[in-house]
Amino acid sequence: MDSGHTPAGEHTAWIGLGANLGDARSALIGAVQRIAALSSTTVARVSSLYGSAPVDAGGPDYLNAVAEIRTALSPLELLAALQRIELDAGRERPYRNAPRTLDLDIVRYGDLSMNTDRLTLPHPRWSERAFVVLPMVELLGGDVLDRLSPEQKQAVTQQRIERLVDAADWMPAGG
Repeated sequence: MDSGHTPAGEHTAWIGLGANLGDARSALIGAVQRIAALSSTTVARVSSLYGSAPVDAGGPDYLNAVAEIRTALSPLELLAALQRIELDAGRERPYRNAPRTLDLDIVRYGDLSMNTDRLTLPHPRWSERAFVVLPMVELLGGDVLDRLSPEQKQAVTQQRIERLVDAADWMPAGG
């Protein structure tokens, strides 16, 4: 995988997108458009759209994708911006893994590792979730799988997930 650094001091980051309440597809499209409108941020590409069963929770199936972005925002600035987008989409946090109108997670921010009370990078559970691993493999290739332990690979293969729509067919042009 690349280091996540781009020319001009920007960083590459990968954002996990998910929703399972309301019009989930529209919520994900709107989120990508809002991310693209952030200061010093561009959306480089978006994975296909996936359908997945909730992990460690009940509720309807999720729609999921991963967006690869270039940003000059710091990790904490990016987190704050993503949380504003979630709130604007009606996100509530009644309990851990509750169904949601929109969920945006920083999966990776370049090769940065950090652990604060607000943010852990890379995301601590990314490698346990097929709805993150498969879109990351789509965007970055098989190197993603090299970062998984045999136990993580087994857990991911046992989760129900389906590739629903190619990126070009779910994300509007210029999205």
